[in-house]
Amino acid sequence: MIRRHDAIPRVAKLTVLGVGVALLATACGGTSGTPSGSSSSPAPGAIACPSPSAGAGAGASPVGTTVAPGDVPKATTVSPTPLKLGSLLPQTGALAFLGPPEIAGVNLAVKQVNDAGGVLGHPIEVIHRDSGDTTTDIATQSVTNLLGQGVSAIVGAASSGVSKTVINQITGAGVVQFSPANTSPDFSTWPSKGLYWRTAPSDVLQGRVLGNYMASCGAQTLGMVVLNDAYGTGLRDNVKKAFESAGGKVVDEELFNEGDSQFSSQVDKVVAAKPDAIAVISFDQAKQIIPLLAAKGVKPTQMFFVDGNTSDYSKDLNPGTLTGARGTIPGTFAKDAFKAQLKTIDPSLKDYSYAGESWDAVNLIALAAEKAKSTKGTDIAAQFVAITHGSEKCSDFASCVTLIRQGKDIHYFGKSGPVSFAKNGDPQEAYIGIYKFDDKNVPQPVSEEYGKLS
Repeated sequence: MIRRHDAIPRVAKLTVLGVGVALLATACGGTSGTPSGSSSSPAPGAIACPSPSAGAGAGASPVGTTVAPGDVPKATTVSPTPLKLGSLLPQTGALAFLGPPEIAGVNLAVKQVNDAGGVLGHPIEVIHRDSGDTTTDIATQSVTNLLGQGVSAIVGAASSGVSKTVINQITGAGVVQFSPANTSPDFSTWPSKGLYWRTAPSDVLQGRVLGNYMASCGAQTLGMVVLNDAYGTGLRDNVKKAFESAGGKVVDEELFNEGDSQFSSQVDKVVAAKPDAIAVISFDQAKQIIPLLAAKGVKPTQMFFVDGNTSDYSKDLNPGTLTGARGTIPGTFAKDAFKAQLKTIDPSLKDYSYAGESWDAVNLIALAAEKAKSTKGTDIAAQFVAITHGSEKCSDFASCVTLIRQGKDIHYFGKSGPVSFAKNGDPQEAYIGIYKFDDKNVPQPVSEEYGKLS
């Protein structure tokens, strides 16, 4: 049974944590419904999430100077060899659903860079390899292969746990590692010789937003089912800190390991604690966890998810199982024009998570190489801060590289929003998107919350 409480709105507490939150996008959620397969009907928690304020959201239109690809001036410096990139993104494993949008984002950016004349007088090249997950050694083998082919930078991995297994191998070779999706706070202090960068914000921010958001929905008690790895426990800690700072209480935390296939014990314990809300911090293990929660009578409006599992479950769960559930994904919502561009690369694309961050990663590497007048990894890494703190705003390769070749200092604004790098490779500002599942179990965008990390 889930304990019922009178709702105590906590919207006013959203600002007390210094997140700098602003609701920016229009609502487009689903209708109410009842989960299929429920075996009992406990009184629901008093969950009533706040309505977002209207607004265009970040990245809705190009920022600053706009230059057509055909109008880009020729490179003033021609490198001896082309810029060669690798990708280390999930084609198999627990995060395989994130692979298609990330790979499409990389390929779209590569095409657009080359349409604008390439980098330092040459078209850039990309080699794709699978990252797998932490249950395999695929990532290490893939990195060895990419380093052997002379890449200057590797885009990936998506999983923080996977990145931990290869970051020393990559950066130790003098190659840039640029993740579009790593969110573990551990990377903020990792000794990477200045070669590790990411467009996704640390989970310090996603945790603050999610913890605060659940409190603003009226939840006073929280239970969590958490993947026991760097990603899961790091996000758990920040969700817990934010929720408790907003006046809530975490009544149970249940861990499971990568590779586990049975989750009944964890679900039974967290439901027995009678929380108002349950946060599931996992990857595709959610496909097994969600039906177990529904069977225990947990309402979808009591379920909250994160970037690792806020996905399209229309083919995995009975219709209505997740109607009204919420989830968070770092980054702005993929706009229609960007989705259409991605579809030209991968017509079967359905999810767009981290496509923008992946597109940004390629553009930033290419622009840093132009700024450095070099394709050497250490030279490229030395320019990331400079190209995200200049006075001239721009938001695509053609426009930005034109400014660089004119001797101007740029501030890159991408598909994931404004990018302002700290010296440790972390973005200092970012958006967290909040999604609401419709009656087909598909997450729909609700609002974008902006925050700064310093």
